[in-house]
Amino acid sequence: MNEIAAIVVPVFGLIGLGFAAAWTGLLSEATGEAIAEFVFTIAIPMLIFRVVATADFSGGTPWLLWIDYYIGFTIAWILGTLVMRRVFKRDARAGLVAGVSSAYPNALLIGIPLVIAAYGAPGAAAVSLLIAIHLPIMMTVSAILIERALVTDGLAPDTDVWSTVRGIARALIKNPIVIGVFAGTVWRLAGLPIGGPAGDVVSRLGDIASTLALFTVGMNLRHYGISGNIRTALAVCVIKLIVMPALVFAVVAFLFHLPETWARAIVIAAACPTGVNAYLVATRFNTGQALASNSITLSTGLAVFTVAFWLHAVTWL
Repeated sequence: MNEIAAIVVPVFGLIGLGFAAAWTGLLSEATGEAIAEFVFTIAIPMLIFRVVATADFSGGTPWLLWIDYYIGFTIAWILGTLVMRRVFKRDARAGLVAGVSSAYPNALLIGIPLVIAAYGAPGAAAVSLLIAIHLPIMMTVSAILIERALVTDGLAPDTDVWSTVRGIARALIKNPIVIGVFAGTVWRLAGLPIGGPAGDVVSRLGDIASTLALFTVGMNLRHYGISGNIRTALAVCVIKLIVMPALVFAVVAFLFHLPETWARAIVIAAACPTGVNAYLVATRFNTGQALASNSITLSTGLAVFTVAFWLHAVTWL
């Protein structure tokens, strides 16, 4: 238990400090935005570049890792959508927001720091493999489903799917995370070392990425907050923090086995709270912002306890 506390307390303590800095006005909203931009465009891409370029992937099969994770991800997404549509009687747009909120974890800003703290570089390698396909696939699927939901709710004419996909492809080419993954892959295939002064710069930026990422999450929580009906958000939190990691745990334990560290790492990634993508989808619809905001804030707060549980549970894998 002390080992779990040693992982959870520093991670969520940094989130709490970021929230306190924003809530007290010690750091302005503009400062928070500047830190977040640095994290997304430089620090995290450098960390991912270093992990992909230097990690040992020989211990497992990426295809099995992706299958194990995305079975749970897909079921959680569908379940969140169905609960919103059938139980709470909301429209297709709200259903999509609930689906994204129920399945899309903050693996980038919380998952990587958590897994590094718990399992070191081998765990980070597993999460990096998830991120390598998570971002492009989910951006594409989300964008297509957004357009379909608008059509279903009678708010937009039917559109050409391929034009949407082309727009996403252009955005991905310029995305710093995708660039970090691609550059790390190229560097790895070329067999080049990361050393000397340039390697020191990469290492220093990668080393501060986790700390700043967690602090940024805390500052963002001040922006999202809690408002309106929280019942729907609590339902989403149950799916996101309990059902989805339980599904990934079950698949890893009983269907497609992975190396121990990889198995533990992807369960913890699945157990992470709702990511900011839920709010971006809600903003695109101009509906469901309260649901997304509440889901992000509540799931992050509750994750202090649920992540501790899953860190203990994965020791059985």
